[in-house]
Amino acid sequence: MDAEVQTYVDGIAPELRPLFDRLHRLILAAFPKASLVLSYGMPTYRVGSRKLHVGVWRHGVSVYGWDKDRGADFTSRHPNLVSGKGTVRLRPQDAADVTDDELGDLIRAALAGGST
Repeated sequence: MDAEVQTYVDGIAPELRPLFDRLHRLILAAFPKASLVLSYGMPTYRVGSRKLHVGVWRHGVSVYGWDKDRGADFTSRHPNLVSGKGTVRLRPQDAADVTDDELGDLIRAALAGGST
């Protein structure tokens, strides 16, 4: 992890860090060769030309950059988590109701198809 990303991660509030770490773990499990940089002020995972932004805010963690058509299964099961175009907002209490498999599907919807 580069220094900028590490500084961002080190600054995550303790109550939100487990949720960020969960997403980080799932992304790297699905795409172990994903690069991780700071883009738009937040950690961004890149696989080929595809990218997934993961931002931590007061409410929880937001995920940006997933393909709305390929992520339709996730959004149909969790419409209350969709906030605006291409944004999923996860509060810790909401994330408890979302399985790792469901998050993995959303991650693959964002990053699959990019060359590694």
